[in-house]
Amino acid sequence: MALLAAGVIRRLDEAVVNRIAAGEIIQRPANAIKEMIENCLDAKSTSIQVTIKEGGLKLIQIQDNGTGIRKEDMDIVCERFTTSKLQTFEDLSRISTYGFRGEALASISHVAHVTITTKTADGKCAYRASYSDGKLKAPPKPCAGNQGTQITVEDLFYNVATRRKALKSASEEYSKIIDVVSRYAIHNSGISFSVKKQGETVADVRTLSNATAVDNIRSIFGNAVSRELIEVTCEDSKLAFRMKGYISNANYSVKKCIFLLFINSRLVESSTLRKAVETVYS
Repeated sequence: MALLAAGVIRRLDEAVVNRIAAGEIIQRPANAIKEMIENCLDAKSTSIQVTIKEGGLKLIQIQDNGTGIRKEDMDIVCERFTTSKLQTFEDLSRISTYGFRGEALASISHVAHVTITTKTADGKCAYRASYSDGKLKAPPKPCAGNQGTQITVEDLFYNVATRRKALKSASEEYSKIIDVVSRYAIHNSGISFSVKKQGETVADVRTLSNATAVDNIRSIFGNAVSRELIEVTCEDSKLAFRMKGYISNANYSVKKCIFLLFINSRLVESSTLRKAVETVYS
C-alpha cells in the first residue's frame, strides 16, 4: 500500500495572492469599466467618457469631471483596502457610495499598467502617476489637466495568460463594455456618458447630461423601443421599498428580453426576476 506524503503548507507570495484576488474582482474588461464608472459616480462626475482599444485588452481610458484625487492620496490610491468612503465597520450600515472596500483600482493595477492623471478643484495643476502591483512607480509629476480624473489601463491581464485566453474576441468584449455603460447611462440620467473606440470620432454610445431616462433609452435602443414604454411605480411601506421604472407595452414584440435592474442604484443581475417578467409577457 502506497503512503501519500502530506504536502508542505507554505505561505503564498504576496504578489501571487494579489493577482489571484484581482482575478476574482476583474474577470474581463467590462468588470474593470463597471468598477471605474462607479468611482466616477462617487466622485460626483457629470461627464464620463470611455475610450477603448482591442476590446479593452490593449487600452481602457476613462475620463471624468469629478472631485479628483488629492496629491497626498496618490501614493496609496492603488493599494488594497484604501478608500475615502468608510472608516469603521459600522459605516457599512449607512453606506451611500458604490465603492467601499477599496479593492477595484488595486485589483486592476495587479493585472494591468495603470496611469492616473487627476486634478482637484483647488489644485494649482494636475498630477500624473503610474502604478504597478498596487504601488506607485515614481512620485506624482505635475502636468496640465482639467478638474477630474483620467485613468488609463493598458495591457489588461498581461501577466495572467490563462485569464486572457479565456476571454472572447475583441469585438465581443467591446459589446459587453457597451452593454455595461449603456445600463449605467440609462439609470443615471443627468450625467453624460460616451464610449468609443480609440481613433474613432463618432461614439458608439452617447447620452447628454440634460437627457431623461426615456431620452437615453431612445438613444441606446432606438425609437421603436422608447415609443412603446409605460412608466410603472410601486411603493410598500410595510416592506419599506419604492420602485419605479419603464416596461414595454404589450404590443411591442422582441425576440430577446432586455432587462435592466438597479437596486439601491447598484446594477443587479437576477435571473429569477427576469424569468418572472418574461412569464407575465408570454
